Amino acid sequence: MWIVAVAWIYVVALMAATEPTVVHGVMTFLFYCALPLSILFYLTGSKRRRARREALARSNAATASNDASGGTGD
Repeated sequence: MWIVAVAWIYVVALMAATEPTVVHGVMTFLFYCALPLSILFYLTGSKRRRARREALARSNAATASNDASGGTGD
């Protein structure tokens, strides 16, 4: 996935470099590269965020049950 993103950034950077003005180049880079890639990485990262959230909840539940039982964990 990363190689595709890097290649896309390269292609769009070359596209932006050929624009007639700097403003057009920046807008091309933002709207063809930065915005779509940020949306793509946000959507593809949802599974990792959910797994991290569930692991944190399990860890907190284990800590709470250990505290409730009076154990120190040593």
